[in-house]
Amino acid sequence: MSKHTALHDEHVRLGVKMVNFAGWDMPLHYGSQIEEHHAVRNAAGAFDVSHMTIIDVRGGEALPWLQYMLANDVGRIECGQAQYGLILNSQAGIIDDLIVYKRKDDFRLIVNAGTREKVLAWFEQNQRGFEINWKLRSGMAIIAVQGPQGIALVEKATGFDGAKMPPFTFLENAESWMFARTGYTGESGLEIILPEQAAPGLWQNLMQAGVSAVGLAARDTLRLEAGMSLSGQDMDETTHALESALGWTIAWKPENRSFIGREPLEQIRKAGSALKLCGIVLQSRGVLRHGQKIISKAGDGIVTSGIYSPTLGYSIGLARVPKNIEPDCHVEIRGKQLAVKLVRPPFVRNGQRVYK
Repeated sequence: MSKHTALHDEHVRLGVKMVNFAGWDMPLHYGSQIEEHHAVRNAAGAFDVSHMTIIDVRGGEALPWLQYMLANDVGRIECGQAQYGLILNSQAGIIDDLIVYKRKDDFRLIVNAGTREKVLAWFEQNQRGFEINWKLRSGMAIIAVQGPQGIALVEKATGFDGAKMPPFTFLENAESWMFARTGYTGESGLEIILPEQAAPGLWQNLMQAGVSAVGLAARDTLRLEAGMSLSGQDMDETTHALESALGWTIAWKPENRSFIGREPLEQIRKAGSALKLCGIVLQSRGVLRHGQKIISKAGDGIVTSGIYSPTLGYSIGLARVPKNIEPDCHVEIRGKQLAVKLVRPPFVRNGQRVYK
């Protein structure tokens, strides 16, 4: 049986279409994926992302343990800041991506629902020898409010003013609510982590303030327009950061910092990655989808994510292709070769085309 978030009854009341996602009963859309997409680009939308996994790490060696477990260096962030990073296996494959929040007494990690058991097992396997204690946080909900009016409408609903918060920072209140300037849409907004008993009231207040309810379908079109990768689809344990447009998340300095996957990744770095992840735009009618073949003189590639872009009005995606590929190539769709152009994402920022 699928698990329910604290907002399940709110979703049902709104007439949502529910789907099973990583063992959770989650909202796909509330009637129109396209309308929900545009609501986020033009105003504000709220996502229930309470299915994601929250892990709090503390102890005298919490920092060195995380510096060993993660490819980015959490020692670079200060209390009240957040950092995006990767969990690698010993061959430098990507187990998951995550966000780390540095709090006063511990670190909070948010990892994906689909990799939950894999990540927990990896942490168990690699905590020996470190004075740390990590706790899987249950009883918490996460609501992401995204869009140009998102922060203002959160203030209207809660009284919290996040307008002056820089991106990738957070604040907490006395009721154990965390307001973080992070998100997955390419728009401004806040992700709110709070006790699950308070989540339905917040959701109702957000709806009354003028925020639209948004499901997983629009979340996918929004993140892809923003050029953001999806764990398990654009990256997984068979791929590495340098062929996944995530080299910027690897903290190579200090050179004496040992993290899992560093040695094989350094070897790939020295030799040069044979593949790269880039944006792709379909030059004709049709829709790019995961798994379609990219055909070029430099060799074949593959579409890792593809959608119809509601903002742009045509199909876009991400593709893993040979490093020396020409921008103009072809994709195979239903036995036909259609022209595509490889570009540098993101595709959309603040509701406007930005790709090059």
